[in-house]
Amino acid sequence: MSRPSKVQPPRFSRRTGPASPNPIALAEAGAAAGGRPLERLNDSNPTRFGLAPDFLPQEYRAEPRGPIGARRALADHLRDLGDEGAVDPERTYLLSSTSQAYSWLFKLLCDAGQAILEPRPGYPLVESIARLECVDALQYRLAYDGSWTIDLASVRSLLEQEGGRIKALVVINPNNPTGSYLHPEEREALVGLCQEYGLALIADEVFFGYPLEPLPGRRRLAGEDRVLTFALDGFSKMLAAPHAKVGWIRVSGPRDQVGQALSRLDVIADDYLPMSQILADRMPSMLAQAARQTARVRGRVTGNLALLKELLNPATSCISVLRAEGGWNALLRFPSVIDENALVLRLIDGYGVTGQPGYFFDMPSNGYMALSLLPEEGRFRRGVECLSLAVDDLLH
Repeated sequence: MSRPSKVQPPRFSRRTGPASPNPIALAEAGAAAGGRPLERLNDSNPTRFGLAPDFLPQEYRAEPRGPIGARRALADHLRDLGDEGAVDPERTYLLSSTSQAYSWLFKLLCDAGQAILEPRPGYPLVESIARLECVDALQYRLAYDGSWTIDLASVRSLLEQEGGRIKALVVINPNNPTGSYLHPEEREALVGLCQEYGLALIADEVFFGYPLEPLPGRRRLAGEDRVLTFALDGFSKMLAAPHAKVGWIRVSGPRDQVGQALSRLDVIADDYLPMSQILADRMPSMLAQAARQTARVRGRVTGNLALLKELLNPATSCISVLRAEGGWNALLRFPSVIDENALVLRLIDGYGVTGQPGYFFDMPSNGYMALSLLPEEGRFRRGVECLSLAVDDLLH
């Protein structure tokens, strides 16, 4: 896609500004810039007065983006992995989850009644968080023809119809549940549309490190510098540890846009307070386990995908395995004469098994089932066999 003749910068919501500093804030900033420390008469931080607990003795410093030591440790780790984009700890925010990251970004970019674009099929979490933020989630489509691709015409159509109401484009790379990575030509087209319509790009890349059957050209959006980009990731998938509760936002793009985004995100981050120092202190040791944990999970999901194809051989099964390029899941296609609800109810009643049918993810038609590739081999095999038997039950 050719570069638009006029590039539109994104506009931020009114929630974080315009906020002109008051005279006291300006004077305090001037004193700090001049190296002149000020004694604060209203300082209510007990750790500066010898009152910190023994288990957390350090002084608390309100760093909205998260403790700088933890951000540097994360940046070093990502560089060691050969991360494609520049990793700048000053452009990184630590927070409790990618869900919280979505919430912050919707606050940053959208006023009530404005909208974001998100993919379908897709996990319904983004729409749910948008609703909580009084933001509309409009869906663009993915289509399957041996692999999943973005229907770029649907993206442009929505932008043309909705005018200036749409403020951000969400890309899940790779998507859940389709497992499709963003392909090079799609990346170029979406970046061009963001430039043309003044959109920010939100890239959820939590599953990026789990390739299954990727097509050539898969690449992170983290570090994209042509449009304002917010890349999300976290320990939930990297460490297979949703209970670790550490996520991050990496901000990139044109320098002036990044500067404005950082100052406004700082307002949000400061109001919600930095992440726990206890977690921040443990981050280096958790990062040291990341490579081993990712490899362990990758081995499980690739092994189960191979077993799945063996169990659902096209010569003997009417259930198809759709191509999954990455992630932890596979999508299955069964004969559409079987109602999805009827199949799950049959699994529950007859086999003590349940599952997520395609309509949970807004699949384009009846006849889909999402399957996790995480269980141990024995449990996984039993689940697939139960599904096959339930399909046969309903066909005969």
